[in-house]
Amino acid sequence: MVKLRLKRCGRKQRAIYRIVAIDVRSRREGRDLRKVGFYDPIKNQTYLNVPAILYFLEKGAQPTETVNDIFKKAELFKEFQINQKKS
Repeated sequence: MVKLRLKRCGRKQRAIYRIVAIDVRSRREGRDLRKVGFYDPIKNQTYLNVPAILYFLEKGAQPTETVNDIFKKAELFKEFQINQKKS
C-alpha cells in the first residue's frame, strides 16, 4: 500500500519536509516512489505537484493526517472530486 507522507530534510532546528509517495513498510527516511511536493513550516510555504498527487490518490494512496491537513489548506480535494466526476 502506498501513502503520501512527510519526509524530513534540512538541518538541525530548520526542518523542511518533502511530501512523498512511499510504501507503507518503508521508514520515514526510506526510499520514496516519487516526490510530489514540499512543506516549509518555518516560512509556511507549500509547493504541491497537483497532477502527481491526483494520480496517486486515484490509484488508492492514503495521505497521513498531517499531509491531509496540508491538502485541505490548499483545497486539493475540490480538484480531486472534480476529476472523479469527469471520469
